[in-house]
Amino acid sequence: MKEITTFKNQKVLVLGLAKSGESAARLLTRLGAIVTVNDGKPFEENRSAQTLLEGGIKVICGGHPLELLEEEFACVVKNPGIPYTNPMVAKALDKGIPVLTEVELAYLVSEAPIVGITGSNGKTTTTTMIADVLNAGGQTALLCGNIGFPASSVAQEATAEDVLVMELSSFQLMGVDQFRPKIAVVTNLMPSHLDYHGDFEAYVAAKWHIQDQMTAQDTLILNMTQELARNLAQKTKARLISFSSQEKVEGAYLQEGVLYFKDEPIMPADSLGVPGLHNVENALATIAVAKTLGISNQAIAETLSHFGGVKHRLQYVGEINHVAFYNDSKSTNSLATQKALSGFDPQKVLLIAGGLDRGNEFDDLVPDLRGLKQMVIVGESTPRMVRAAQAAGVPYSLAQDVADAAKKAFELASPGDVVLLSPANASWDMYANFEVRGDSFLAAYEELKAENQ
Repeated sequence: MKEITTFKNQKVLVLGLAKSGESAARLLTRLGAIVTVNDGKPFEENRSAQTLLEGGIKVICGGHPLELLEEEFACVVKNPGIPYTNPMVAKALDKGIPVLTEVELAYLVSEAPIVGITGSNGKTTTTTMIADVLNAGGQTALLCGNIGFPASSVAQEATAEDVLVMELSSFQLMGVDQFRPKIAVVTNLMPSHLDYHGDFEAYVAAKWHIQDQMTAQDTLILNMTQELARNLAQKTKARLISFSSQEKVEGAYLQEGVLYFKDEPIMPADSLGVPGLHNVENALATIAVAKTLGISNQAIAETLSHFGGVKHRLQYVGEINHVAFYNDSKSTNSLATQKALSGFDPQKVLLIAGGLDRGNEFDDLVPDLRGLKQMVIVGESTPRMVRAAQAAGVPYSLAQDVADAAKKAFELASPGDVVLLSPANASWDMYANFEVRGDSFLAAYEELKAENQ
């Protein structure tokens, strides 16, 4: 870890805890800052705050008192999920206090170069693919960031011989200043989190912060299947490498069923361990990173052919009586479910869909539903999903929850079929989050497997 003096004897407010906030508070204290932590959760219910207080860090819980900002803070480090419309954040900015996110701290102390991955879809899978390929190729890649491991914790332990492979959300990237990855990947850009950002232009601008400090010595990897990416490519100082599943580009591309890098065949597309054109694009981005860092074709091909996906993100679960189960609980909108369905023969798919009713119909999903063997529908959005199934001419049945849906789908399946949980809806009508929903599906699979041995 770089022993920087930027924060020494400086008063810093950490706004919001969770993993990243606790990590930031500890790192700042280690760097000699005078830290105050403010979290909305009551102290008696807040184990992180209690632990920090035991470590001698000042904590204020149960609300966000604006008078806190009367102190002369050098900066605020905020939890990415706290919007900039939050009164505390807005007042800090009004007072001219810099508002950062924890990934900026990680960059400032990291001895290891950073590979940063952002985008609307596929960033977790791509981040994991990249780390797996780099490790297989003889490097030490450390996962961190939005993937669940606080970047500022991992960066403290990393050496100059390691590589930080960092998933970055738009929320995190809005709070960077000096952050400069050695390699940056933008998987794709689709309308997302507009309730936070206000509009698509602001969302794209947040993502584009990933390359603000990059120079010609750094590498930016963009998905040239998108016209937006082609336009953005003109607005960076970084060295550009392209990837595309639709045409030959100066970089990684799909041609006649083979994945290439600059005219060099790497592997057949159908050898990938995970299905779907979107995973071809994730693999192409991974290849571009790996070749930039000198990884052998053999290590790339072997790793990607054995890649089993990420939990809850088109995760291959296993087979029961030759019926395959896939857990794509992370698909909380139509676009994500469309991408999941693209990887399978529709006539063999029994799709479990439905969840939180946000008031939207699923007309955009109807073309992708046509030809499915069966839909099993759950949740608040059942009436809307039923209308989509009827419009697509797909037979459907209803289930009480995801576990019940898994059992009903399996009863209707034949050898060679696929039971796919890809809800196209958020989970909050029945589950705390998409992970809990996916875990329910996994538990149902294990129960069915035990019953059918």
